[in-house]
Order: sequence, then structure tokens, then C-alpha cells
Amino acid sequence: MNALGTVAVGVLGVLLGILAGYWLPPHGRLAARNRPRPVRRILLPFTGQAISRRAFEAAVRLAKAENAIIMPAFLARVPMNLPIETALPVQCAGGMPLLEAIEQSLTSQGVPVDSRVGRGRSARDALRKLLQQEHFDRIIVSADEDQRGGLGYDDLRWLLARVPAEILILRPAPEDTRRISVEAVRGHF
Repeated sequence: MNALGTVAVGVLGVLLGILAGYWLPPHGRLAARNRPRPVRRILLPFTGQAISRRAFEAAVRLAKAENAIIMPAFLARVPMNLPIETALPVQCAGGMPLLEAIEQSLTSQGVPVDSRVGRGRSARDALRKLLQQEHFDRIIVSADEDQRGGLGYDDLRWLLARVPAEILILRPAPEDTRRISVEAVRGHF
């Protein structure tokens, strides 16, 4: 190859490099404004016929801000003397209408929703099984004073120690009794 050919190849290489740099951002990555926003998944677990309105509202605000899907999950407890697949009509009579009300409210607010039902020997066991099956970016839980009604303080400590996700635990003020409940489903949500 003669000197003229070498210079021509060099100039062509420089021009191609400049043009590639014009169309492609540095390092071949898309600019942040052009990258698709990742869809996040927010788990909103509950165990009974009511959920804290504060926890629900926090999940809605975060989902809207982060382009996230809210995944409400009814955690059903199966007694030890029954097989884990046993139908639970009494529990579902309270939990499923609340799950439906949450779905309807989220849909009407334009928030994507994908509901779940977790089954286990306790609320923690149902949550553990659900977390083993799926990945969630954030979990929003209400710390209730009545530990019989849902996840207790030991369950919340377990959640903080064992689950590799962002966890938001809300404890409403003692005078804040606003809840989304089965009674609200029967009336207006």
C-alpha cells in the first residue's frame, strides 16, 4: 500500500470515528433522557379486611413518580391441620373484596396493578413464599398496633433483616384511624 492509500484510510477512519461519535453518545450508551425508564414493582401486602390508608396513598404516590406497578398481595394463613392448597372461603370473603377495591381504586387513578394472593402457615410464611417466587423493588408495609391483624413487629424485623429490597414501614399516628376496609368496599371507596 502506498503512502497515499495509507493517508486515505487514516482520513476515512477519522471521519467514520467523528460521525459515529455524532450519532452515538460516549461509551455507546444512550443518554439518560433517551433510556427507557425501568418499571418498578411495589409490593403492598395485607392480611385482613383493612389496610392503612397512609400505606395505600404512599404506594400510589411512589408508583406515579416512578412509573411502577403496585402489586397488592393478600396474605392468607392456612392452618397447620390443613393442606397448604386448601380453599379458605372465610378468609377470602374478607380479603378478596379488599383486593378488588384496591385494584379498582388504582385503575381509576391510572396506576398499573397486578394483584397476588400469598399462602402460608403464617403471614410471614406467606410473605416469604411470595418473595421467593417473585422480585419486588420496594415493599410498603403498615406497622399496626394490633399485631394479630397482620404483620407483627417480629415479622417487620425479619423483613428488614432478610429481604433485599427497599422497605418502607409506615406507622400512622395513633389518632389516624383512616383505613381502607371491607366496609368501604360495600359503600363507596
